[in-house]
Amino acid sequence: MEAPLTDQPQSHDRSLWRGRELRPGQQTEIWIAEPATGRVERLLGSREVLLEAPNWLASGDSLIVNGDGRLWRVDLADGKLTGLELDGLPPVNNDHVLHPDGETIVISANDGQLYRAPLAGGPAERITDAPDTAHYLHGVSPDGLELAYVELPRGEFGVPGRLAVLPVAGGERRLVDVGAGHCDGPEYSPDGEWLLLNTESFTEQPGHAQLARVRRNGTGFERLLTSDRVDWFPHLAPVGDLGCYLSFPAGTLGHPADHHVELKVVRAGDWSRAVQHLAFFGGQGTINVNSWAPTGDRLAFVAYPLDDDPRTQGVTDRLRG
Repeated sequence: MEAPLTDQPQSHDRSLWRGRELRPGQQTEIWIAEPATGRVERLLGSREVLLEAPNWLASGDSLIVNGDGRLWRVDLADGKLTGLELDGLPPVNNDHVLHPDGETIVISANDGQLYRAPLAGGPAERITDAPDTAHYLHGVSPDGLELAYVELPRGEFGVPGRLAVLPVAGGERRLVDVGAGHCDGPEYSPDGEWLLLNTESFTEQPGHAQLARVRRNGTGFERLLTSDRVDWFPHLAPVGDLGCYLSFPAGTLGHPADHHVELKVVRAGDWSRAVQHLAFFGGQGTINVNSWAPTGDRLAFVAYPLDDDPRTQGVTDRLRG
């Protein structure tokens, strides 16, 4: 269905937005995959706003996504988009994670800082205050007390990002050593013992990101998968034994938009064998944050097909033909 836009908040100033937008003839498509049955269904399509990075609400009836520099709620029943009315929040990017309290969300904004805001709407609270550092959030610990993010000197995208953790209440951040290569996507395992991430520390080939994990205390850094492809954003389902990650063609630098990518669903004990293998046109924005349903049986993701290129349209399950 085409997604209707409703309740666009007055507090959002789009003139401040300088992020990614839809290309001519392109649309956003949000899809829901059900690995146990192989079912893959399109929830919505939008030609008005480029949407990214679904989070699944604890209620199981809605998603939170970002687009046009703000956050939106997506009703799973009808695909309706409703803008969250948040005050004091700069334009945001696609790094946002729900807090375990079920009432708030932690967000990376385009001023480089981290914020916490109520899902019901209202004022956002800034967590970090380091103007020379950009913070890219990917994880909130299951106990709700700690954040995991990648930090970079603000404006210096050519240097490797560093894995850091920080108390949600604010305070001193701690760096976690995962080697000299660029890392991204640090996310807590459901038991809170591990941080999952992708990193270039296992290879000298530029951009060759691979999946890894490290204990929350900084020990036990290890590779999860050895692959010839460029693999990003490992996500574990909150319950059950499924995980997923986004795979780019060999030689890809970073996690760019508008590529033919593969979303691989695995048993978390064996990241090398996919139980569902989806191919589509996506990349940046597809699953930058954890997009598993709270029941662990469904997964939301985003594709960005182009009208004039049939090769970019639809989603193929390569394990089921």
